[in-house]
Amino acid sequence: MSAISLPSPRSLWETTAPPAAAFPAVAGVVRAQVAVVGAGYTGLSAALHLAEAGHDVAVIDAHAPGWGASGRNGGQVIAGVKQDPEFLRPHFGDIVGPRVIGTVGSGPDLVFDLISRLGIACDAVRNGWLQLATSESTLRVSHEHVRQWRALGADVETLDAAETARLTGSSAYVGAMLDRRGGTVQPLAYARGLAGAATRAGARIFADTPATGLARDRAGWRVRTAGGMVTAERVILATNAYSGRLHDGLRRSVVAAASWQVATDPLPAEVRATILPEGQAGSDMRRLLRYFRLDANGRFVLGARGSFRDPQPPSSLRRLCATATVLFPQLRGVPFTYQWGGLVALTQDHLPHLHALAPGLLAGVGYNGRGVAMATVMGRELAGLAAGMDPSELGLPVVGVRPLALHAANRLGVHATTAWYRLLDTRQ
Repeated sequence: MSAISLPSPRSLWETTAPPAAAFPAVAGVVRAQVAVVGAGYTGLSAALHLAEAGHDVAVIDAHAPGWGASGRNGGQVIAGVKQDPEFLRPHFGDIVGPRVIGTVGSGPDLVFDLISRLGIACDAVRNGWLQLATSESTLRVSHEHVRQWRALGADVETLDAAETARLTGSSAYVGAMLDRRGGTVQPLAYARGLAGAATRAGARIFADTPATGLARDRAGWRVRTAGGMVTAERVILATNAYSGRLHDGLRRSVVAAASWQVATDPLPAEVRATILPEGQAGSDMRRLLRYFRLDANGRFVLGARGSFRDPQPPSSLRRLCATATVLFPQLRGVPFTYQWGGLVALTQDHLPHLHALAPGLLAGVGYNGRGVAMATVMGRELAGLAAGMDPSELGLPVVGVRPLALHAANRLGVHATTAWYRLLDTRQ
């Protein structure tokens, strides 16, 4: 586990997801062609794609499928990454850049296609995603997002303040980008659905099986666990923000940031009708963004960045509840029944990273808050690489691991930056 380890609370998603399937722990020696460490979206997507292609896959997780960020996030399915196409093309070059743009832009297509094809019951809704401008300067950035993605044929548009207020139910925003590629899922239900689909395709999943060691010999890789080991020709590390010291360079290549959410019980009909009436989810453009949605039964869910230093920060949760009534005065007096948190893996360049750490040892990390789509995509790409696909055919480039210098100091630096950004956001 990472240095920050948030407990798995009885979140809204845990309360409303279909029951978890029972998976055994590893006992003795398990042999596979590919071993996957981590049963979140990345690992489950990789296992599913490999198993469907006829490969023998074994997945292990320290807890259970979806226990980490995959079962705790806001369930927003968002296209793209933080950077726009006109940054990505020169950054990756004229050959790789267009592939990356197409891959990250089509992430929601993969998610919703899998849900449809595999019959995953996860309250999937594809009504679009709102990126909400909080000032004239962020509105200009929003207009630029729209211009660049529309030039590539994406179904996005700019909204004025009046239309933004109509679609959100809040007068806090000066405009928005509506990206119809996006949508929402019940995130833990989606993870459990991927796990079920992977097992039906032939993958084996083991729960309550922390990986305690990793070694390579002439026969391949050995992943040690408390109850035995998994031997495989290739290993995929799919632990992201919950990476421990199995590969210390990978752990130190990301900063694990806490994110907290609160949710109500189903809203009264007269209140529900005034908030997100067409079912979009929204994220604002503050430096420390806030994101919100309704679930399938009309519960209001709000999330934002929290503190590193307090494992159960009442100040962060109180701030979230107060924020909800500032954004949506119609929520005054409505209690927030659910409160939970999880970890987000941040990379220095705000891009996801696909790694070949050693011959036969692969990893994918760093979704920077857009993990539902990007982790599912990363799993597919890792599966292709593990199956022998030439890296030049992948939708994401294979990059070297660059551990952050003074990793612990980076965590403290992010904490200080969080406090500074919070101050700047209050002045907008």
